Amino acid sequence: MPISPLDGRYAPLLADVEAELSEEALFRWRFAIEVGWYETLAAEPAIVELPPLTPEIGAALRGWVAGFGPDDVAAIRAHETRINHDVKAVEYHLKDKLAGIGVPAGQRELVHFACTSEDVNNLAHALMLRSGLEAVWLPAAEGLVDDVAALARAHAALAMPAHTHGQAATPTTLGKELAVWVARWRRQLDALRGLRLTGKLNGATGTFGAHQVAYPEVDWPALSRSFVEGFGLEWNPLTTQIEPHDTSGEAFHLLMRFDAVLLDFCRDMWEYVSRGYLRQRPVAGEVGSSTMPHKVNPIDFENAEANVGIADALFAHLAAKLAVSRMQRDLSDSSAIRNVGVAVGHSVLAVRAARRGLARVEPDAAVMAAELDGHWEVLAEAVQTVMRRYGCPEPYERLKALTRGERVDAGAIAELVTGLGLPADAEARLLALTPATYTGLAAELVGRYLPGPGAGV
Repeated sequence: MPISPLDGRYAPLLADVEAELSEEALFRWRFAIEVGWYETLAAEPAIVELPPLTPEIGAALRGWVAGFGPDDVAAIRAHETRINHDVKAVEYHLKDKLAGIGVPAGQRELVHFACTSEDVNNLAHALMLRSGLEAVWLPAAEGLVDDVAALARAHAALAMPAHTHGQAATPTTLGKELAVWVARWRRQLDALRGLRLTGKLNGATGTFGAHQVAYPEVDWPALSRSFVEGFGLEWNPLTTQIEPHDTSGEAFHLLMRFDAVLLDFCRDMWEYVSRGYLRQRPVAGEVGSSTMPHKVNPIDFENAEANVGIADALFAHLAAKLAVSRMQRDLSDSSAIRNVGVAVGHSVLAVRAARRGLARVEPDAAVMAAELDGHWEVLAEAVQTVMRRYGCPEPYERLKALTRGERVDAGAIAELVTGLGLPADAEARLLALTPATYTGLAAELVGRYLPGPGAGV
């Protein structure tokens, strides 16, 4: 039985995460790197012991990478069981396959040439993380943000009660509040898309020592750079045995910041459901409580909140842990980094749960309008601000005396306004104001700063 819920309860929801971030995916990337390095060495004229690959061998190598599957994983695991070393097991598997097509033993020994395990692992983990983010996490996150943006535009002008410190405050609109989350998310997504992960291939302590002593005539830094950049990674020339994972840490912190906004979103959406501003559509056949039949609980937002917490605890640990290694290398990073897929998996669960929750809610304009109409005291800000413009004495103090801790109605506000001696146009503006219309430029802000698809900024 699975220990992790990612492999049990949530497994049907995370097949794409498994494909990109599982241990088998790590095997696949390690194998691709070993093949790529072998091809790179064969193309280097100074390495005469490994002649240029024949078309047949080149095609076989490309086919092995493209067709990497369960049989390869089983063979690698068999080697690992025998030798207790996961990267060496990949090396032996590639040598076995080369032997099977008649590659001479001397040429097979150039597999994994001058590499330390971390030369393969750092690249594999970076590529796996990038692939998982691009193929799974980013599409899920972008889908949620697009959904929220669409809802923001649709309800840009829908007046909604606002609360600061839990108390009635200057009204807003549902669309403007949703747009705030979209803007915050987009900032993190832009940064994540622009982040380039780093990689290295420079030997046991980052000096190209073995490379240089075996083939001093080769420009190893140039060859290493070309190889690493060929995978779309940024080459890191100065490392110890390990690539320090600083850019992976940057990615984890960006994911944490996205998740922090997601947590804020889920808690407020939960609150809006609780207050009745958003109404949940019940799902046929679903049970909300084992004893209270009437319940329609905001479980998707709660599920998202829980998974954000687990994901970010792991992201925080990984970002801090992977940047620290004793002297030129210790192995503590190796165990920690195996949990990247777990962290991303929980984050994906959170994003998808929030998106499900969003799809099940719709605004209840009547509930919001009724609550707004019960809080005319929120107009105190508008009245005292207009009084300031026209030099009325003690504007703040007078409104404080009338409204602080009190519920006032439309009549009380009108009585005050008509006795202020304001210019006729200013008085008319205040008398026409209601809590539902006191939303300032909220709708305009959504239209101006959250344009629809294809619209100009």
